[in-house]
Amino acid sequence: MSGGSTFKTNPVALSELLKDCRDGVLQLPDFQRSWVWDEDRIKSLIASISRAFPIGALMTLETGGETNFKPRPVEGASPAVEERPSSLLLDGQQRMTSLYQVTLRGEVVKTKTAKGKDVERWFYIDIRKALEASEDRDDAIVGVPRDLLLKGGFFGRDVVLDLSSPEREYETLMYPVRYVFDWDEWQDGFDDFWRRKPDGEEMRSLFRRFKKKVLENFKSYDVPVITLGRATSKEAVCVVFEKVNTGGKPLDAFELVTAMYAAEGHELRKDWYGDGKGAPGRHQRFRDALIKPSGADSGILAGVGNTDFLQVISLFHTRERRREAEKAGKQGKELPNVTGNRQALLSLPLSAYKQYERQVEEGFMTVAKFLHTLHIYRIGDLPYQSQIVPLAAILADIGDDWGNLACRDKLQRWFWNGVFGELYGSSVDTRNARDFMEVPAWLRGGEAPSTISETLFRADRLKTMRSRLSAAYKGMNALLMDKGAKDFCSGQKFDDTVFFGENVDIHHIFPKAWCLGKGIRPEVFDSIINKTPLSYRTNRVIGGVAPSEYLARLKTAGMTDASLDENLRSHLIDPELLRADRFEDFLVSRQRCLLDLIREAGVQVADMDGIYDDDEGTANDDDDIEASRTVV
Repeated sequence: MSGGSTFKTNPVALSELLKDCRDGVLQLPDFQRSWVWDEDRIKSLIASISRAFPIGALMTLETGGETNFKPRPVEGASPAVEERPSSLLLDGQQRMTSLYQVTLRGEVVKTKTAKGKDVERWFYIDIRKALEASEDRDDAIVGVPRDLLLKGGFFGRDVVLDLSSPEREYETLMYPVRYVFDWDEWQDGFDDFWRRKPDGEEMRSLFRRFKKKVLENFKSYDVPVITLGRATSKEAVCVVFEKVNTGGKPLDAFELVTAMYAAEGHELRKDWYGDGKGAPGRHQRFRDALIKPSGADSGILAGVGNTDFLQVISLFHTRERRREAEKAGKQGKELPNVTGNRQALLSLPLSAYKQYERQVEEGFMTVAKFLHTLHIYRIGDLPYQSQIVPLAAILADIGDDWGNLACRDKLQRWFWNGVFGELYGSSVDTRNARDFMEVPAWLRGGEAPSTISETLFRADRLKTMRSRLSAAYKGMNALLMDKGAKDFCSGQKFDDTVFFGENVDIHHIFPKAWCLGKGIRPEVFDSIINKTPLSYRTNRVIGGVAPSEYLARLKTAGMTDASLDENLRSHLIDPELLRADRFEDFLVSRQRCLLDLIREAGVQVADMDGIYDDDEGTANDDDDIEASRTVV
């Protein structure tokens, strides 16, 4: 190595690499996927080496450094239990496992056909075809079943190649790939078989040419190996592996942390997925959180991933490290960052995981309760999946204080600012850390967090909120239910029982069919201003007719105009405008009401003339706002 490089490249004999696989000197990191190569790829690999063609470099990681993964042997190898590898194979598992299986293992290879059918194969090289320049070398590599009888014919029952004994191998000139590194015994048997035959000398000469032109390529074959030194960081190992692992699934931080914890005897995967014996892991506990019997098959936390959970633990761990540094007198750039980013996860010690895991799980469970208080019941109605991470961290930190009314009001204000500020769409690592540091301090009497101070919602944004994928669109629907919207027909508020039992969803107020009939453009009538939460039954009653027509249908037995009007007003709808089918006036009126509702939730709102001031109700110039606020 030179110039501070953390890797070196060396050619290593293929035979030595495969022996290292057999003996456990070279193993795999536990996060590696299983061996999956099919029969055709194995044949092509054998053919390439038989012609001394390159098969690509391998990449290994020296063990004994800071990146300490739990090892596992190459599939089919059975090294001594106490054998610790000197290197781990990061890139080249499929190639090395395939070659080990067909050469040194000495057992039938369990693989698949190109169509995915499970098969068992012994591999042979057709000696004549291998020496014929006009033949495709891949065609010289033959796979035969476990019983060594290759069948064909019209019904596929005729034996077309019998290799059930060494004599049949000699006679058919089919060389077993399992002997490519040690051919002496097979050659002795071959010579004895042909010595008594009329054309024996020709056959023995043929084999000598085969040995020189084909078999010796295996014995002399060198593979370039890039070796990452012990000093290589966990982050570098992860990045390198992802760049070379183009054929597999992306490697996430959870898989790497799982492998590192396994080296210390802790099975992180069981924590998340369960023990397979009936005890559910966190993944299942989160999916089951607050599911209603008549509702969905998974709860609001079903989208929480294993890395989300680790991120929250990392926020706690890195905050504690920062506090320790502050106590030690460090300042400024000397202080470690509070973060849950990828690099922090790869540096998360098992001790920190064990210290915070129960507290963090409780934080996530409280998230489900908190969201239900805001009438967000289904994962599809959650404005931002990413906002759950800082929310869980905050709730885990404040514990039972979240039940305090004043604390919960503040927490709701932070939540709605994040939603209507549309702040959690991408690159949220920095914001998560700021929220975790700022919001609990604010809940305990400190300054308002930047998520609140940076948010300004513009009036015209309501007109463009048309997609169910929009966080603010979902937020508007939930906020209406949270502030007391009642079903037009039943007059029931949308608690979880009504929500699931009545199949509540977002529907048009002025129906789509009526709007199209009046020549109103979809970009106008599809905005959230013309939508509201309604039960499936109510939406069916509304149909596609004018509001003035469907209002008469909505009056059930015993319902008065006054009670129907009350239900409409709970959705911030002016009943008179609806009865008169005054669509444009309705849009203006409801837009203003929705803006007021957002403002009441603690979000600063600006219209075309300026911004509502929370205390004074006065307007400021937009130019002044833009100098200090993030305008959405």
